[in-house]
Amino acid sequence: MSQQDDIEYQLDTLAIRTGHTRTFEGEHSEPIFLTSSFVCESAADAAAKFSGQIEGNTYSRYTNPTVQAFEKRLAVLDGAEAAVATSSGMAGVHAITLAYLKAGDHVVCSRAVFGSIISLFEKYVIKFGVEVTFVDLEDLDGWKKAVRPNTRLLFIETPSNPLAQVGDIQAIADIAHAQGALFAVDNTFCTPVLQQPLKFGADLIVYSSTKYIDGQGRALGGAVVGSAKLMEEITGVIRTLGNSLSPFNAWIFLKGLETLSLRMKAHCASAQKLAEWLDAHPKVEKVYYAGLPNHAGHELAKKQQSGFGGVVSFVVKGEREGAWTVIDNTRFLSITSNLGDVKSTITHPATTSHGRMSAEAKQAAGISEGLIRVSVGLEDIDDIIRDISRGLDLI
Repeated sequence: MSQQDDIEYQLDTLAIRTGHTRTFEGEHSEPIFLTSSFVCESAADAAAKFSGQIEGNTYSRYTNPTVQAFEKRLAVLDGAEAAVATSSGMAGVHAITLAYLKAGDHVVCSRAVFGSIISLFEKYVIKFGVEVTFVDLEDLDGWKKAVRPNTRLLFIETPSNPLAQVGDIQAIADIAHAQGALFAVDNTFCTPVLQQPLKFGADLIVYSSTKYIDGQGRALGGAVVGSAKLMEEITGVIRTLGNSLSPFNAWIFLKGLETLSLRMKAHCASAQKLAEWLDAHPKVEKVYYAGLPNHAGHELAKKQQSGFGGVVSFVVKGEREGAWTVIDNTRFLSITSNLGDVKSTITHPATTSHGRMSAEAKQAAGISEGLIRVSVGLEDIDDIIRDISRGLDLI
């Protein structure tokens, strides 16, 4: 696809055609540049490239053509100017904190975020003199009250992991910008196919590419997306610390983006059926899925998402014993805390993904002992339902 092409292509086309500039070999599929360094034409050429006077690759910790192709494609899908690939999703979150926070600054973060993000802010970022306040994702008054004169960053995940709480991106963006703070959104659950936070006022988007962008549980990676100016600082952090994305993983994510739209639609359709079945089951106390009309964030999700995602969480009777009975009696669902895979996965958040959180933090985040999270894969939905029903019937 030509860089000069002024045709407004649709997302499905952009996901397949952008980012790749063919080499002299004329390859059809994107190549993998598995090299740690790049050869220069002369000493003068090397000096110019290392100084930034001219464009060109020098070392794969800085730039790599395969990684750049992934960055360009992801940025286009999000309607952004630029993206920076990272070695994991958490590396992306960490890069944001290092790029834009300093001693004396203040962060407001949703309680409903991935457990490692809470640990990053609660245990490590505060060591460097940064204050952090956690608020309920859906409490807009709480967000307004939490903001201080020294607030520099607001951070949310929507829909949240694992309770599918939905944050009002536009409203929280307005709160952040009124203070002159940046607003970052973890968009891992939705991907650019279902939600594009920049259109609702977000400044930064962060992804764990390990999840749906890969889609087959093969590789670790992440990315931060935003304006070219904001990405300059992120790029500096990644180049300096070295938590860069490997070219091979970048190639996997490039191929993952090509089928992302098809997969997300299938994940959403099956997750909706599972949520509706669970909602009517007598052994299930509560279902967390924004696709259900009785979900508190249903209408807001319809406004800012084009689909409700592939993750369904539910609380069963019997607390931990009941939850483990359901999990242990599945036959093909994978017991793992990863998600976004073509293979359905099932986990007990209180003892896995959120296991390191304090009891108080779990309670505040709504992570109960009876909670189960299912990442609905692409197997037949009737088989998935039967697999989960085996344990439910034993409670």
